[in-house]
Amino acid sequence: MLTGMTQPMALVFYEKLLPGTQLVNRLQDLNYRVRAVNDAAALVSCAEQEKPMLVVADLQSERYNLCEIIGRLKQSSATGHIPVLAFAPDDAEGLQEAARTAGAALVASESAVVAHLPQFLDRVLEIQ
Repeated sequence: MLTGMTQPMALVFYEKLLPGTQLVNRLQDLNYRVRAVNDAAALVSCAEQEKPMLVVADLQSERYNLCEIIGRLKQSSATGHIPVLAFAPDDAEGLQEAARTAGAALVASESAVVAHLPQFLDRVLEIQ
């Protein structure tokens, strides 16, 4: 098993326990170091500091506009290269489209993100 700095880092933002904790566990199973970020407003500064391989973000937040935060992440010269895998409820097509426009490399439905995480990771890392 890879350890320490040889493991890729993923920042994960979620508010709902499911699928948030499932994603964290699944990423760890795939040998990622995972840092859960509870304050989406700190996501950009956290990404600047941690230098993750990717960011995974739940778009449906009661406290934050994740599309705006993804836009800031993509506009920063320090974090613009980091791919974002975003997910939202199946019926939130407007939110999914807004995330694509903001710069998310891939937007998945909440129902599919955990089940198909390895394929989504391959795609999102390939896009960059």
